[in-house]
Amino acid sequence: MSVEGDFDPEALSKARQEVESGSIKARVRALYKFTRPHTIRGTILASIAGTIRALVDTPGAISTVNWSILLPRAVVGMTALLLGNAFIVGINQIYDKEIDEMNKPFLPVASGEMSKRTAWIAVVVSGVLGPILVKAFFPPLLFQLYCFGIFLGGIYSVPPIRTKKNPILAGMTIATVRGFLLNFGVYYAVKDAIGAPFGWSPKVAFIARFMVAFASVIAVTKDLPDMEGDKAYQIETLATRFGAKRIAQGATVCLSLNYVHAILTGLLAKSTDAFRMIPMVGGHLALVSMLIFRYRQLNPESLASIKQYYKHIWDLFYLEYGLYTLI
Repeated sequence: MSVEGDFDPEALSKARQEVESGSIKARVRALYKFTRPHTIRGTILASIAGTIRALVDTPGAISTVNWSILLPRAVVGMTALLLGNAFIVGINQIYDKEIDEMNKPFLPVASGEMSKRTAWIAVVVSGVLGPILVKAFFPPLLFQLYCFGIFLGGIYSVPPIRTKKNPILAGMTIATVRGFLLNFGVYYAVKDAIGAPFGWSPKVAFIARFMVAFASVIAVTKDLPDMEGDKAYQIETLATRFGAKRIAQGATVCLSLNYVHAILTGLLAKSTDAFRMIPMVGGHLALVSMLIFRYRQLNPESLASIKQYYKHIWDLFYLEYGLYTLI
């Protein structure tokens, strides 16, 4: 079982045979799995939420915006982000093939559905085309930040740096890319597209802080289902060091404090217009309640339960972007 779906050896064997027989559908399906769909959902939701937030924050933007200009740029921007996402998760699968054969045998490189050669082609195309699109359609600052994100995503997996081997560096990498660069970049790009100056509104500042903290927790909990393989290949993570029970406890506490921070941010805002209280306070109360409920269902001795707990953390991550458009 994984965030993407269940591990079924017979289904994987059949999928390999279909790829080897030349099935286009099977190859497309393998490519889709290669992009790690749960990370794609996060990227798409961040893009949509950031776009809506930027338009709502700019008086008159929705009624006066030139959609014939904004929509094509939005499509290009989304494509560039998905290519960056594919580059980062793809190069990780190439260098983690042996570990994934134990931890994530459902992934296409580990299962044999996709050869390393095909994986390298997908990674190189993504890593080249993404920056080209950003360079051509967006301001220099966004191009620089995009390339910085690609660089961080690359050294996370590629030797000799391979920051994933250090739990602190791994957490900082994921928090920077998914917590800050993605959310800031989308908001800045939309503001630029509609000709409005960028400003750190209370909502943008909040989501940047909140998602950096949330992504840091994801950076730690993502290793919970992978402890067996990480130990075998001497990859030191906080999960291998402290165990599933303590990491889940710590993650739940950290996320709960993050939600408390969100609630207090709404209640203590200097301006009554800074946030809408029902989604800001009530929405985060509901999400922290879901978190605690899911944690109480966790059995740290069961790998299936651990994976389900990790999946619920991603579900909360997705839901936060829904709240972001409402606060």
